[in-house]
Amino acid sequence: MAGTVPVDNEINIEQLTLDPYPIYKRLRADTPVLKVTSLGRTFLTRASETHHVKDNPELFSSNDPNTPMKRAFNAHTLMRKDGAEHRQERMAMAAALAPKTVKQVWAPLYTKYAEEYLSTLPKGETVDLFKVLCGPIAARILADMMGIPQATDAEMQRWSQALINGAGNFGWRDEPFAESDLANAEMDICINSRVEELTTEPDMSALSVMINAGHPIAMSQVISNIKIAIGGGINEPRDALATLLYGLLTNQDQLEQVKEQNLWKNAFEEAIRWVAPIQVSSRLVLQDTELRGYAIPAGEVVMTIQASANHDEDLYQQPEKFNVFRPTNPHQAFGNGPHHCAGTHASRGLVAQIMLPMLFERFPNMQLPDPTQVQWRGFGFRGPINLPVVLR
Repeated sequence: MAGTVPVDNEINIEQLTLDPYPIYKRLRADTPVLKVTSLGRTFLTRASETHHVKDNPELFSSNDPNTPMKRAFNAHTLMRKDGAEHRQERMAMAAALAPKTVKQVWAPLYTKYAEEYLSTLPKGETVDLFKVLCGPIAARILADMMGIPQATDAEMQRWSQALINGAGNFGWRDEPFAESDLANAEMDICINSRVEELTTEPDMSALSVMINAGHPIAMSQVISNIKIAIGGGINEPRDALATLLYGLLTNQDQLEQVKEQNLWKNAFEEAIRWVAPIQVSSRLVLQDTELRGYAIPAGEVVMTIQASANHDEDLYQQPEKFNVFRPTNPHQAFGNGPHHCAGTHASRGLVAQIMLPMLFERFPNMQLPDPTQVQWRGFGFRGPINLPVVLR
C-alpha cells in the first residue's frame, strides 16, 4: 500500500533562493518526495522521478492553475499547455530556432555582436562580466532572433527579469506583478510595431516566421510566444555563461585542458548540470498515481527539481563539484519530454562554440580575484548576479 507523502513546514522560498543545494541534498537522502507547505507543492528531488514526470504529460499536465505565470504574462502561454495545443504553438516558431537557422543566420550575427562587445572591454581592469557581457550579449541576439531588433539591451533585460520575477511570485505579492504588467504593456507596443514591416519584408526571426505562416496562430499567441522567449531566452544563456566562467576560473587546471583540447562544449554541459539556469518546473497531477512508494492524488501539484536531479548521487560522483571531465553527464538542465527547451540549439551553439573561445582568446589570462564576492540567487531560475573579473 502506498504511503502518505511527508510534509515540511520549515522550508521557505527565501532559503531556496539563497542556497537551495544543501536542502536538496538532504531531501534526496531523506525525503525525495516531500510536500513543502510554503509553496503548496510536492517536491521531487531525484532524477528518476523528475524525468518520469516530464515524459508523461498525459498524467502530469503543464497546466498548473495555481502558478503565477499566467498572471505574470497576462496570457495562457504555451508553457502551460499540453498535447496538440502546445505542439501547434511551439512549432509555430520552431523554424526560427532550428539548428540550421542557428548555424546559418544567428551564429554569424552573434559572432559580429561578440566581437563588438568584447572590443569594448578594458584589458587589465576589473569588470563585472555579468553586467557588461553575459546579460547584454544574450539580450542583443535574442532581440534579433525574436524580430524586435529595435529593443535595447536594457529593455530586453528589464522585461525578462520582470517576467521571471512575476512567474516566480509564489507569494502573490503586488509589486512583482506591477512590474510585469508594465513590461507586458511595453512589449506589446514593441512587438506590434514590427508586424507590418515583417509582413512585407520577412526574415527568419520568430515573429516573422509566425505571422507569415501558411496557417498562422492567433496574434495573441504570437505575442505570448515572443514573451515566453524573452522571459527564458536571456537568463538561460546569460546564467549559463556566467556559471561556466565561474566554474572554469575557479578550476584553472580544468580551464587549461579545456583550452588545449577545445572542450568548450563539455564545459558548457557541465556548467548547466552543476547550476541549472532553470531549476524547477510545476506539473498538475491528472490521475491518482504513485511516486517512489507514495500516493500522489489527482489535483496535487508536483514540482520537478531539475537542480537537484542534476546532483543525484545515483548518477554522479561528487555532484557538487564542477568537473568538465565527467565520464557521463545525463543532465536535465534543458528539460525533457514535449517541453524540452526550444532554445537548446541556440544556447549550445552560440555560448559554447562562439563566445567562450572568443572570450578566452582575447583575455587568455582572465582571473577571478575573489570567488567569495560572487553572489548566487534564484529558486526558479538561478545563476550568479555578479562576476567581477580582471581581464588580462
